[in-house]
Amino acid sequence: MTQPVRDQEKLATPTSLYVHIPFCKSRCFYCDFNTYVAPDSVMVDYVDALGAEFEKLSQSAQGPLQTVFFGGGTPTLPSSALLERMLTQLHAHFSLADGAEFTFESNPDSVDEEKLALLRSFGVNRLSFGAQTFRDRLLMTIGRAHDAQKVVDSVERAYQLGFRQINVDLMFGLPEQSLADVEHALDRVLSLPIDHVSAYWLKVEEGTPFAKWRDSGQLPLPGEDLEADMYDLVRDRLQQAGFAHYEISNFARPGGEARHNLVYWRNQPYLAAGAGAHGYVEGVRYENVPKLPDYIGTLKAGNRPILSSYAVTDAEAAEDTMMLGLRLAEGVSKEDFVSRYGVTIEDVYGDVYLQLLEQGLLVEEALRVRIPAQYWPVANAIFEKFVSVGGAD
Repeated sequence: MTQPVRDQEKLATPTSLYVHIPFCKSRCFYCDFNTYVAPDSVMVDYVDALGAEFEKLSQSAQGPLQTVFFGGGTPTLPSSALLERMLTQLHAHFSLADGAEFTFESNPDSVDEEKLALLRSFGVNRLSFGAQTFRDRLLMTIGRAHDAQKVVDSVERAYQLGFRQINVDLMFGLPEQSLADVEHALDRVLSLPIDHVSAYWLKVEEGTPFAKWRDSGQLPLPGEDLEADMYDLVRDRLQQAGFAHYEISNFARPGGEARHNLVYWRNQPYLAAGAGAHGYVEGVRYENVPKLPDYIGTLKAGNRPILSSYAVTDAEAAEDTMMLGLRLAEGVSKEDFVSRYGVTIEDVYGDVYLQLLEQGLLVEEALRVRIPAQYWPVANAIFEKFVSVGGAD
């Protein structure tokens, strides 16, 4: 196989920033993210440390940011005063481009009118609410701290305050969830003033309460066949309502695509700040220390809080471009692939690529390659075909 080379790509300046806020009121039973239930004093120390990291990271941002994403955890859990300090620090060290997408994740019970107005005043223009389901019994089953009406109230309040880019997260495959429950959630979502929906299969992660209950036979999951029906229902209802299914788990009205997440799926560089955050800069992927005392202490000592980093090989970068890009309805541009790596997709993946085309698991259209929508539910099996095919550098 021909080896890809991407010297020019390694010099690309990141114009996106992810910020991890690891605080939650409580931990959901399915969650394995780097999150903590912590007192206000720890949040204060964390925000101060975050400001110090912003200062260090800003040296890597040579131009204005096109996208900023505060994820968690629950970024809107800190007090209004702490949110104001955090956002003031961000703007002190980074400039945002005109028309930049600025997203905050939020749990419906963690925002009020004061916080929403504060976010707006600092340029936040996109909100992502973790609804998951609109059945109160299911919200209790998965350990959520809010009820279904709180989701409705929060979305409508945000819209009234001027937010026009609003996402709602849904989950399917939940314990004791029925097809009617998913239909009910879609009915509620489609009654709300939103332009984006993320719909995810439940994945039982090791180390979570759900994993413990599954292993002891106490987690009544719907099963693969019913989960497939749920996915089909989500796709059909949202597309009929005018949402484009632009990524395996994501749907948007025209112009509502999550621009920050497209940076990930197109395998482009991005900065990352916060405990446990992962970034990708100048061909190097890095991970910050996950534990709060280590993160805060490292920055107090004047150092960047990097736990580990590694230079991505050219072959691995090409592999990532294929596996991430094929999650998108747009697929991977064959011309962009050549521009980035100096070789064609056929040069790198040879018979594997041709076999996937012959089997109909990939299609080529207008110099792009993509997975047909009917095979998105089994996309992971297609991605696996590209792993390590390109060889070592």
